[in-house]
Amino acid sequence: MVEYRIDRRSGVATYVQIVQQTKQALRLGLLEPGDKLPTAREVVEATAINPNTVLKAYRELEREGLVEARRGLGTFVRRSLGTTTPADSPLRAELDAWVTRARAAGLGRDDMAALFASALDDHFTQEHAKGDHE
Repeated sequence: MVEYRIDRRSGVATYVQIVQQTKQALRLGLLEPGDKLPTAREVVEATAINPNTVLKAYRELEREGLVEARRGLGTFVRRSLGTTTPADSPLRAELDAWVTRARAAGLGRDDMAALFASALDDHFTQEHAKGDHE
């Protein structure tokens, strides 16, 4: 089961954070079709957010066809996002090593995120310019 972490200082709407974290769990294979998402009450108890925020996120995920609400039973994963890099892949180990080196060099979370996003932007901008796509 996924455990949501809400960053109130991120500037990202709370419901969007729930959607993003659910999609990340789907990409990493941490959630699979048939898995049950935490109930709105469980998310509220763990994060101290408004239940309507959780329901808004779940409705967005349902609109995208990723989950389905079953009356009286909960919200369940309908489909995965076709991960090719599960959480236990060698790429994850390499990324963990990079994060360790970056922390040792004095970079904080936001610094690392900015550096990584910049590298992704550079890579995918170059590919797009060549006619390749994600």
